[in-house]
Amino acid sequence: PPAHSRNDWIGPPDKHSNLRPVIFYVPPEESPLERRLREARQEAQACDQRFWARHNRAFSQEKEEFIYSRLKAKGLEMRDETGQKATLSAEEMADFYKDFLSKNFRKHMQYNRDWYKRNFTITFLMGQVALVRALRWLRWKKKNVGH
Repeated sequence: PPAHSRNDWIGPPDKHSNLRPVIFYVPPEESPLERRLREARQEAQACDQRFWARHNRAFSQEKEEFIYSRLKAKGLEMRDETGQKATLSAEEMADFYKDFLSKNFRKHMQYNRDWYKRNFTITFLMGQVALVRALRWLRWKKKNVGH
């Protein structure tokens, strides 16, 4: 982002996680509370990035292995005689998706629990920052109205 920017910047989707990374704006006069909020948001982003990159890699690898094993069982190759990549039916792929989700159910549940905890913390910190800013604004307003 340009040096004069006063906003967070959102990048293109990451090729592994498919998440859009955020470059967080750091105000020159960032308070300790605002820094805690920014760091909590950065940590949440890093956790999401790690989880989804690992998850998507495992998904892709297991999907390829599943397709290969099903095609091999049918006596087919990964590519047909025209060089096109061989595919399975929607019903066959549904078996893979169901098995993959079942096998990774606990990981997803843990991720969701952690996600809610992180986001509750972020929301709480955002409330604190908003309250401090509102009180600061009210004090400024009171001081300037009195003069």
